[in-house]
Amino acid sequence: MKATQQLHHLGQSLWLDNITRELLTSGTLGRYISELSVTGLTSNPTIFDQAIQNSDFYDDAIRQKALAGKSGEALFFELALEDLTQATDLLRPVHDATGGVDGWVSLEVSPLLADDAAATIAAATQLYARARRPNLFIKIPGTRAGIAAIEETIFAGVPVNVTLLFSREHYIAAAEAYMRGIERRIAAGLDPAVGSVASIFVSRWDVAIKDKVPDSLRNRLGIAIAMRTYKAYCDLLASSRWQKLAGVGARPQRLLWASTGSKDPAASDTLYVEALAAPDTINTIPEKTLIAFVDHGKVKSVLPPDGGDAEALLAEFARAGIDNAALAALLQREGAQSFAKSWNGLMDCISSRSAVLTQTRPGGARP
Repeated sequence: MKATQQLHHLGQSLWLDNITRELLTSGTLGRYISELSVTGLTSNPTIFDQAIQNSDFYDDAIRQKALAGKSGEALFFELALEDLTQATDLLRPVHDATGGVDGWVSLEVSPLLADDAAATIAAATQLYARARRPNLFIKIPGTRAGIAAIEETIFAGVPVNVTLLFSREHYIAAAEAYMRGIERRIAAGLDPAVGSVASIFVSRWDVAIKDKVPDSLRNRLGIAIAMRTYKAYCDLLASSRWQKLAGVGARPQRLLWASTGSKDPAASDTLYVEALAAPDTINTIPEKTLIAFVDHGKVKSVLPPDGGDAEALLAEFARAGIDNAALAALLQREGAQSFAKSWNGLMDCISSRSAVLTQTRPGGARP
């Protein structure tokens, strides 16, 4: 049995953290779904920026849309929705078979809206309506403004992937926003079954402190933070508040491990996948990491619901001078800035590509 199948049987979903038009047109994504137990997909501005810059698969579509007067964000979201609605259709059988638990695809609102709750709500609602797919998550960052937007977006019935969470406290804030939205729906007589996931970024912790701790602590902080957060997740699902919501049909906001590709060349390339095996969670992994895990990954252990030795390990980091709360805040700010930078790069790429492509027809002829 493949290692990916073992995780699937354990109750953990594997989602691909990548999207390109080539993945769709070549049948590769379909093969990952049928052969490698991939049951979802996530995207972000960096992924789309790389996909468009590093191939010509989008050129015909960009040319047509640019000639029709589309530009910037409007042109990009048309491209993104074309890709992601195809992906949702491929994953729709999984979504239906699991009663809406799995088979999701994620699309992010503009990162430039990270500090604007009202604009985020409007963008999320509009994108979900345009897609017309029940298994599309709209990604909203877990910033202060994002938390307010999450509650309102859930209340509006739009499924949300809360992104850029870096700590137990970030997760709890996102979970409470989700539950407030669901509680308001129940009070208003609306269906409480609105999907959501909360995405904890893992490997960026270890990148941030790689030269600041002894070798014995190298590549261990992200996993310790994840274990601490997993305990909070298990505790929340056992709470009377959640049990009351579940009793009237609410769905758990599943915990998702993001940023799980190894960044340290000296570490195992399947480090975070093997370390974060846990039922009722999701691991969204880069394509390279997926292939590596299929090739030589192993399911060695399962995360303990009580957090295991996470607190003892985090105490070691504290003694080494690592302030987890301050670092979590910094990582979230840097993550938002990084996505905004990628977004601006993406807009520049689309603008320059549009200019070039509208000057020549396929084959090099002038229009």
